[in-house]
Amino acid sequence: MHMSQAMAEWLGNTSIADDTIIFQETFMNIQARGFAALAAALTLAVAIVPTALGQTAAYPTKPIRLIVPFGAGSVTDQLARTVGAGLAEALGQSVVVENKSGAGGNIGAGYVAAAEPDGYTLLMGAASTNAINPSLYTNLKYDPLKDFAPVANFASVTNVLVVNPEVKARSVPELIEALKKSDAYSYASGGAGGSQHLSAELFKSMSSTDMLHIPYKGGSEPLPDLIANRVQVMFCNLPVCLPHIKSGKLVALGVTSSKRSPLLPEVPTISESGLPGYSVEGWFALFAPAKVPAEILDRLHDETAKLLAKPEVQELIRRQGAEPNGGTREEFARFVQAEHDKWAKVIQDANIRIE
Repeated sequence: MHMSQAMAEWLGNTSIADDTIIFQETFMNIQARGFAALAAALTLAVAIVPTALGQTAAYPTKPIRLIVPFGAGSVTDQLARTVGAGLAEALGQSVVVENKSGAGGNIGAGYVAAAEPDGYTLLMGAASTNAINPSLYTNLKYDPLKDFAPVANFASVTNVLVVNPEVKARSVPELIEALKKSDAYSYASGGAGGSQHLSAELFKSMSSTDMLHIPYKGGSEPLPDLIANRVQVMFCNLPVCLPHIKSGKLVALGVTSSKRSPLLPEVPTISESGLPGYSVEGWFALFAPAKVPAEILDRLHDETAKLLAKPEVQELIRRQGAEPNGGTREEFARFVQAEHDKWAKVIQDANIRIE
């Protein structure tokens, strides 16, 4: 049989309806496989999205690490433990405080800056680590404005301008007058670049005076020499110097904060004592790595705000020589930027650098 004849017979024995059925079955098989693949993809997507959302909504599901960039027993450490205890109770997960000190707080801060942005590694930062150090250190490994998300401004501590009793000045104007008449005065600090050092440099700049800087290795280290009048002036952390002020071994001339301290209500601010606008406060706050989801940042902020609203927590903070802070995350972010800019100018004007 010729091929053309065989083809004719096949066509004659096969109806158009049969061909249509075959075509439809083939098309439906293709469709079925396509729909199955699409359904599988949609199922996976649906599974992933709620899981990611659920992880944020359920936060936290495991312990949180709160890194303190200074040693145990420091003001930062004490306040971090207050924060940690309060957040642990509110969040239903333990908050483990870890001290990673060194390099002016840069080691601990850098560790958190590089951490996974999932809300499980936080920083109890300070003015030094998150506002001052970028202008002070030439080889800083993190950018506090870009690598951190501000969460909550927790507390602040004022310094107090004190002099040895043998210094005749009993007010800020009298000290300024004495400094302009003599270059024999020196001031102590707990180390180059710290709040005590920068408080003095800002004072010198605003009052057009000068003093010799004598740095020590820690905030309380200068006290024996200050009490013995081997150095005459110090911008001391108030909790450290308060007992010596009360005993009369040191004379308080003014506090560096913008408001008078409840611990020394009779001592005026430096701003109201002849240097309007002078303000220095050591502040301590909660930060997270940049790119932590906003929902987690908001949760941490809100729980910290509730903690700060408790009278017993406020009293605990004040017993540590600090004052409770507060405000929104947006207000805190603006504050950090302003502090960064302020200290950058002071450090540049005083030509202070640390390698």
